[in-house]
Amino acid sequence: MSYSRPVQVIAVTGGKGGVGKTNLSINIGIALAEMQRRVVLLDADLGLANIDVLLGLRAKHNIADVLNGEVDLKDILLNGPGGLKIVPASSGVQSMTTLTSQQHGALIHAFSGLDQHIDTMIVDTAAGISDSVISFVRASTETLVVVCDEPSSITDAYALIKILNKEYRQTRFRVIANMTRTLQEGQGLFNKLQTVCDRFLDVTLQYVGHVPFDENVRKAVQKQTPLLNFAPRCRAAQAIRSIAQKVDEWPLPNGPQGHLEFFVERLLETSSARM
Repeated sequence: MSYSRPVQVIAVTGGKGGVGKTNLSINIGIALAEMQRRVVLLDADLGLANIDVLLGLRAKHNIADVLNGEVDLKDILLNGPGGLKIVPASSGVQSMTTLTSQQHGALIHAFSGLDQHIDTMIVDTAAGISDSVISFVRASTETLVVVCDEPSSITDAYALIKILNKEYRQTRFRVIANMTRTLQEGQGLFNKLQTVCDRFLDVTLQYVGHVPFDENVRKAVQKQTPLLNFAPRCRAAQAIRSIAQKVDEWPLPNGPQGHLEFFVERLLETSSARM
């Protein structure tokens, strides 16, 4: 198989639930699609999949049906807003560690057939620091950590970074401060996380930016409409587009590890290793 270009695989995570991770995943994906990037959003919350619900989409099939050999991956892709493609997960699916070797092969084959047709895959992980979350993050080429102004958000984000650094030697993380009241608050949240990481870990954090608290976010969720479509000129939408511009400038991975086939192989390897 020949590859046209590497695929940027970005894990959006945070440790704590309720930090707005899924909304950011959706809207960053739409912002990139507006820039003519071909984007696939993978719902990696295998226990409580909800991207299709947030967008008012109906998933007839999901990734579990691909693993069972009932359909191909291209058959379950949902057409989201702005050209965004979505891979729906199924609620209640067990960890990747329960997959058979045949299912492993089917998953790798399914994703390797996609990489000539996309530029970026955004992986919206579950909350927490479960084995599944760790596996998805380790398999991705970039890790985007979302924090907000709650003490548990910083401590949970630090716990996730600590595991990835101490146990798996991951050293680079990018950070978004979400639902901030001021520009200074966003920078302050990043500084808190950076201070504790500098003291105890061997990591490099990069501050990507902040997304201000905006009542339009809640209203968009209620309408099952992405913020960038519901209120495209609001402050939060403008901030997300600015962040997407930065994401688009991140260097692409080099070598074979930059393709989706290898992303899935790494995912399965890391999942099996944590059994």
